[in-house]
Amino acid sequence: MIITDYYKSIKEELIKSEIYDRAKDYSKDRNKVFVYFKIGRLLSEAGKEYGKNIIKQYSDKLMIEVGKKYNERNLRYMRQFYEMLNEIKWNTLRSKLSWSHYREVLSLKNINEIIYYLNECENKNLTQRQLHDLIKNNTYNRLPNNTKNKIIKRQELDIKDLIPNPIIIKKTSSKEKFSEYALKESILNNLDSFLLQLSNGYSYVGNEYKIKIGNTYNYIDLLLFNIEFSSSRVKSNRVKKRTYWSD
Repeated sequence: MIITDYYKSIKEELIKSEIYDRAKDYSKDRNKVFVYFKIGRLLSEAGKEYGKNIIKQYSDKLMIEVGKKYNERNLRYMRQFYEMLNEIKWNTLRSKLSWSHYREVLSLKNINEIIYYLNECENKNLTQRQLHDLIKNNTYNRLPNNTKNKIIKRQELDIKDLIPNPIIIKKTSSKEKFSEYALKESILNNLDSFLLQLSNGYSYVGNEYKIKIGNTYNYIDLLLFNIEFSSSRVKSNRVKKRTYWSD
């Protein structure tokens, strides 16, 4: 039996969303997030009151009356989306994040891992594809334990907290081990991917960067500058051989 009040509200929200998408294409992603959050709340409440099977009943009707994309699986995603944000206890939906961003993290079980990836998306303005790569590369689990503890306690993070260890370098050679020069070239050939793994604000200055210390000239393998955390001095990072290879 279909419970009329919940179903009617869900159907009305989805029809309004479909109309909005056509009329205001530029903001449809943001609107979709808000609508799906509302639908998720209604589905969660309906499930608690009338049983888990209510989603299948609703989807059977919605696919006929509104559109085929509102199948049982997608309705379950909406309910999971609402329940996930409830657990995170975010007071507002993040305007920079699209439905595609949220969908990427729905398969994750650790709520602190979810918080980390969503915050990375917002702070770095990541695309859905970039978020997918972060999750695929297991970035959260390569963070120091101290960083994870800070995330759990919702403490402010420092620059060193956000650099995963080891950093993944894409291989440009079939050799299992190769020289430091080859390592540097691999980084330079995939510089965007390398910088994306670091915390916010890093930019590339140069390689084999020449500096003079006393009467001796030295060369920095890779010199990076952080515009957010290095207001008074340049911070350089010499890339070490402790890396995790990815094809």
